[in-house]
Amino acid sequence: MEQKLSITKLIRPEIASLSAYHVPDASGLLKLDAMENPYLLPPAMQQELANHLAGVALNRYPQPAYASLKQLIADKLGVPAGHDIVLGNGSDELISMVSIACAKPGAKVLAPVPGFVMYAMSALFAGLEFVGVDLNSDFTLNQAAMLAAIAEHQPAITYLAYPNNPTGTLYEADDMVAILQAVGDNGIVIVDEAYQPFAQASFMSRLAEFDNLVVMRTVSKLGLAGIRLGYMAGNNALMHEFEKVRPPYNINVLTQAAAEFVLARVEVLDAQAAELRQQRTELMAAMASLPGVQVFPSAANFVLIRVANAEQVFVKLREQKILVKNVGKMHNLLGNCLRITVSTREENALFLAALAASLSSK
Repeated sequence: MEQKLSITKLIRPEIASLSAYHVPDASGLLKLDAMENPYLLPPAMQQELANHLAGVALNRYPQPAYASLKQLIADKLGVPAGHDIVLGNGSDELISMVSIACAKPGAKVLAPVPGFVMYAMSALFAGLEFVGVDLNSDFTLNQAAMLAAIAEHQPAITYLAYPNNPTGTLYEADDMVAILQAVGDNGIVIVDEAYQPFAQASFMSRLAEFDNLVVMRTVSKLGLAGIRLGYMAGNNALMHEFEKVRPPYNINVLTQAAAEFVLARVEVLDAQAAELRQQRTELMAAMASLPGVQVFPSAANFVLIRVANAEQVFVKLREQKILVKNVGKMHNLLGNCLRITVSTREENALFLAALAASLSSK
């Protein structure tokens, strides 16, 4: 007699009720939905990288400690001397590792919302309770609400994205310090600086001030999204504990080799980030000049806007082969909002023409 596996008995109900993380197919579209750097490496550098990767020993496991890669990250990306670094397969894996390490019974995760969805998702996966605290209507931190939530819930993990996704907001540093002080020795505060190359602001240099501060970053937005590499630094005793839950060999040899090659020449990516900051300024001004478009301040490589009938505008943009992110259903504060990745001057011009056409044809 054939036996049928009972999924409902096997899988946790909170997982069974979820939908898988959906990444839309962007084939044939101008892709402005994922905050990617639109620039390739210079051709000569591409060829040099290809030659470098050709010499990688694919038959061998990676170096278990990644000492050379960590040293380059410290030297080139501003991690203060004396602070240990933990590596992840993107910052997503780092978030997961922190959740697993801190998942004591009854432990909670706290973050402003709307924010990066993986804070709540990883908490759920690890069996932690997630507490979201609404931002103000202008997407700034509601400091009073955050401090009240910290006092009530005593979170093990508090996330502050600096700047925030999907809003682009760079929170006031004084508000963040107040949160670090309120959490105290009851938990950790993770400052997620995924968009730091575009914000030109960081808490990395302040690690020594706060024993409960962890700064997390990724090289994805800088221009290396395809290699999936994240890193975090903080209290060395804490990093030692997080290192225990890091999967062995989680950074593959091609990622390691590519990261070491490019980070040794990080000025190329820094120049691209500077160009994108300039394009952001021009794009925001151009969108603000269109009737009916509200442009929110952004310190990231994307811009959040609000338009009437955003769903209709989103569809019309897609009909013109342009894909942006419709975030209107993510949170009530994001009603009628679209998130647009800053791209090259040429691609931004294509988007602006399509946006103007979409607005006028409503």
